Amino acid sequence: MRKRLVILGGGESGVGTALLAKKNGYEVFVSDLGYIQTNYKDELEKVEIQFEEGKHSDSLILNADMIVKSPGIPDKAPIIKKAIENQIPIIGEIEFAFQHNRSKIIAITGSNGKTTTTLLTYHLLQSNGSNVAVGGNVGKSYARILAENDKYDWIVLELSSFQLDSIQTFSADISMILNITKDHLDRYDYKIENYINSKFLISKNIHQGQTLIYNTQNEASANYLNQHPNLLKFAIGVDSNKFMDGKFHLPNRNFVFDLSASSLRGIHNYFNAYCASLAAFMTGLVTEDQIQKALNSFVNAPHRLEKVAVIDGIEFINDSKATNVDSVFYALQSMTKPTILILGGVDKGNDYNEILDFVKEKVKLIIAMGTDNSPILNFFPSKNIKTISTDSLDEAISKSMKYAQSGDAVLLSPACASFDLFKNYEDRGDQFRTKILAKIKQ
Repeated sequence: MRKRLVILGGGESGVGTALLAKKNGYEVFVSDLGYIQTNYKDELEKVEIQFEEGKHSDSLILNADMIVKSPGIPDKAPIIKKAIENQIPIIGEIEFAFQHNRSKIIAITGSNGKTTTTLLTYHLLQSNGSNVAVGGNVGKSYARILAENDKYDWIVLELSSFQLDSIQTFSADISMILNITKDHLDRYDYKIENYINSKFLISKNIHQGQTLIYNTQNEASANYLNQHPNLLKFAIGVDSNKFMDGKFHLPNRNFVFDLSASSLRGIHNYFNAYCASLAAFMTGLVTEDQIQKALNSFVNAPHRLEKVAVIDGIEFINDSKATNVDSVFYALQSMTKPTILILGGVDKGNDYNEILDFVKEKVKLIIAMGTDNSPILNFFPSKNIKTISTDSLDEAISKSMKYAQSGDAVLLSPACASFDLFKNYEDRGDQFRTKILAKIKQ
């Protein structure tokens, strides 16, 4: 008799899991409390997978042999509590996919920089023709990758803390924890230690022959490893302060990598490039010379210090992915021009003291953009930093062009979630880019 697998969530993670489960002979049902996008419904219907949307029906869910929940569903959700009461095993997509995995894995997490590092690691391997895939928290879900092709040599995965929370046996050949800073604390009872423990689940099942790459200058990571010395025998520590000039060499190697021809800028991205290069070299699939060529050709994902345009000598930069203060810290660290900084959105209890020194040094004006700008307006003007308030992107752009001069930069790096004015950070960044490019044609 076929096992009945119920999947909670009909997004990329859930539908990818459904396709993989169907391929492996499960009876599959997908349930989403919200509404499923048309393209995902079409996929499910094409392979005859039943689903429901706008509700969770107990009668269709609590008869499952196993439940796979999407990472965005918290453990306190009512349907999860009911499943636990009914003693139904619950796992996440990453764990389910790993049970059907034949490939070696590079897994990357961190509060900031994980998408850039994931895409770069993939590029370093793929550009040489290696049989490699990329996905997880970026692009295709891990489960979808395996549903489409389970014969990759390596899979590079970006993993969020939400995805790591439900792993049981998952184990990567090469793991990275780039950094850990305050983020998503509402999910972790507002306790940073819970968030740190979640990130380190990436090393939960690490064993001989596997490696953990971490940032020795990240206090949270260093403290955790000091408290868990058994992990240190698998760890390679990287000093993120050593990449000021964008040049580096790998341990016990003489080849000097140079990022001067790369699109990557800023100490944080130089550190990311080092970690990606180290992981790629450790696979044995690429030479140092091949890595250098790939570093030169890499184009980062949108919304990450993306240079949009130069208008009348003013450079406009889209860093909409910066949804926390730490991301803005790195963005400002990389700025070399007088900057007008567009901040704001749904504040997550930000401590703006963390960027105060850079703001004083590099920012000539802060434009607060959001439906509630009070956190920004309460902080920066009290530090004698010129700050103006706007309630729309159009107004923020208009004000930035009014106050900017040739040789300045306008940086959209909000430090906040986007849900007050936009669908998500991508929508925020896309609108910013579109509106700026439209100015060129006027």
